[in-house]
Amino acid sequence: MTASIIHTEQLTRDFETVRAVNNVSLDIPPGSVFGFLGPNGSGKTTTIRLLLGLLEPTQGRAEVLGFDTRTQGGSIRERTGALLEHDGLYERFSAVDNLDYFGRIYRLSKADRQARIHELLTNLELWDRRNEALRDWSRGMKQKVAVARVLLHRPPLIFLDEPTSGLDPIAAAALRDDLAALAAREGVTVFLTTHNLPEAEKLCSQVGVIRQGQLLAVGTPDELRARTGGPQAEIVGRGFTEELLAQLRQRPEVTTIARHNNHLTIGLRPSATDIAPVISALVSGGAQIEEVRKGSASLEEAFLAMMNEDKVQHAG
Repeated sequence: MTASIIHTEQLTRDFETVRAVNNVSLDIPPGSVFGFLGPNGSGKTTTIRLLLGLLEPTQGRAEVLGFDTRTQGGSIRERTGALLEHDGLYERFSAVDNLDYFGRIYRLSKADRQARIHELLTNLELWDRRNEALRDWSRGMKQKVAVARVLLHRPPLIFLDEPTSGLDPIAAAALRDDLAALAAREGVTVFLTTHNLPEAEKLCSQVGVIRQGQLLAVGTPDELRARTGGPQAEIVGRGFTEELLAQLRQRPEVTTIARHNNHLTIGLRPSATDIAPVISALVSGGAQIEEVRKGSASLEEAFLAMMNEDKVQHAG
């Protein structure tokens, strides 16, 4: 069995009266893109700082690349790449000058620096603008250079803290595509924090959900989607009266019904493989059906369901 590249046992960090990370236990295999999902203030960034050895845990322990975060933080930081709140770039420098500077910090030879910079900037479609000062670049382009900085010394593991935050949708999608391609090409393990659920769904092979420092779930996106209970049917049409919906709620295959104007979202039991009886019941009740789509809940819906479940448990 392959050893975990990140292993934590009841990792906990307190700040005065706040428990920012609460008994988090994780095992992340090498080669995966792990998405750490949670709302702002949920403990995502604190967890990264603990894993990099920048903070000491109040309780519990963690190993990253086989190194103990309490006593070997320097070894961890030498062998990983991290993009946290600030991109770490010098805007008066060009892309090449920035990366060459960091390459020297990583003690790469001149030939290795030149080859690696060419490789990364070409893959990120920035080579033609390599000699321009970064101060004239868009935020999305600067963020691509920051990602290149993180990958420059070929680390086996990189930490990316909200890498698309503040980018417009087009720039965010471009960076997301670049990250997916680079992760596959480099064979690097990625620990990605985000509250952008579609981003996590596209990028991540495994996800963890955290709220108020507590890990609520870990699994593949499919496994987390399955937590919502089963498949769904999206139905567009007219004539969805309250009486008809009340009858529909009594059907054994139906778990939930949500209506928004002329759009119905019907939750189905996992055993409900055939949607035809539900459609027949709607038509028999006088509804006019224009469109039917059957699928599973999105990761965003599963995430929101977990947030609501946790709120109810805390309230109880």
